[in-house]
Amino acid sequence: MKWFVYNCLFAVAYLAMLPSFLLRMKRRGGYRARMGDRFGRYPAEIAARFAAGARRPVWIHAVSVGEVQVAVQLMRAMRERDASVRFVFSTTSSTGWKTAENELARLAKDGLGGPDDVLVYNPLDFTGCVRRALDRIDPCAVILTETEIWPNFIRAVRRRGLPLYLVNARVSDRSAPRYRKLRWFFGEVLRCFTKIYAQSDLDARRLAEAGADPAAVAVTGSFKFDVARRNPAKEAELAAWIGEPANRCVLLGGSTWPGEDGVLLRVYAELVQTHPEATLVLAPRHFEKADAVEANIRAAGFACVRRSRGETPRGGTPREVFLCDTTGEMMGLFGISTVAFVGKSLCAHGSQNMIEPCLCGKPTVVGPHTENFRPVMSDLLAAEALVQAADEEGVKRALLAFFDDPRARAAQGGRATAAVRRRCGVVGRCADELLAALGGACA
Repeated sequence: MKWFVYNCLFAVAYLAMLPSFLLRMKRRGGYRARMGDRFGRYPAEIAARFAAGARRPVWIHAVSVGEVQVAVQLMRAMRERDASVRFVFSTTSSTGWKTAENELARLAKDGLGGPDDVLVYNPLDFTGCVRRALDRIDPCAVILTETEIWPNFIRAVRRRGLPLYLVNARVSDRSAPRYRKLRWFFGEVLRCFTKIYAQSDLDARRLAEAGADPAAVAVTGSFKFDVARRNPAKEAELAAWIGEPANRCVLLGGSTWPGEDGVLLRVYAELVQTHPEATLVLAPRHFEKADAVEANIRAAGFACVRRSRGETPRGGTPREVFLCDTTGEMMGLFGISTVAFVGKSLCAHGSQNMIEPCLCGKPTVVGPHTENFRPVMSDLLAAEALVQAADEEGVKRALLAFFDDPRARAAQGGRATAAVRRRCGVVGRCADELLAALGGACA
């Protein structure tokens, strides 16, 4: 009965959200591409590739940019250990798709891509869509990342007797009470997993409270410490874009959300009074909001140099602010920054990835809302690897202090890099365990 109710509610919710999906198609362009994938119907060329290899594929699913990077690093580690393993990689959003394309291309460039690997969109969580997708892909195992709980998909995988894993699993502060309250629903779904690899002891406890089998939950630490990798070529390209002279200091707002660009513009207006060599680069999390960010830049009295338009600095008056509204360049931006602020932590909840600037050895400031990176933040704060501010005034003080004190910048950056490197290795250990557990299942 509860699954009948779930399917009815999911159908209603999907219809209610359909207008927003259509709007995304219009804004993002590529969102409508491969629409058939979402119904378990694939182009003939793609369907043929599912059956092309000698081995059944491992199906890995991820949604956001960060989750895609986690999943691809797991693919990399598994392929390094077993060159014959095949993969079908699925994602949900057009942004996730673009990131996956870039990451899979990098994997191939490193000699770790497989000719039979396939990228698809995940099916909608309707029984018929899920069944068609599983029939076509015929995986030997399924791996989901972080918080990808799709009940019909998960239960269908279980009914087929396939090994099912959840990696880098977490339960946010906001979701935990809802999971506990709906244990009667989520418990049955979570018990379908063969193994759950949780980021922290707290996540493991919350999963158990939501109904997961405690014996099936293992605490590994966060996969994201292994994901961040510097890209010297991209750093050089971005440095050339902003015309970086040797003495230039760069304040970066990375993955900012609405409201945070305004905070950084106010900080920058004060910063240039004492540091005229300083440059501000803003990289909004969602590039479709770039028009609003540009309007804020101009309202603050600055000119805007926009990356997506191929614009380059012209100098003169008014002073220019750089707007990077393109996909896949965040790590390069952190690499050329002098001081970094990580978005979705001051004017929104959850935070974006603060591991990346820390790996680059950059003094990093975040706001008070970092729920999505709770175990990571615990480790980094304990190592004094970053600064967490309580409000806008605290963010401003921390950023300005770093620009005033080069020694403090160097010390903070050194601690940050060391803290990240000490916590690497989780992905490799997980890959070893997964391959051992799968054994001949994918033969």
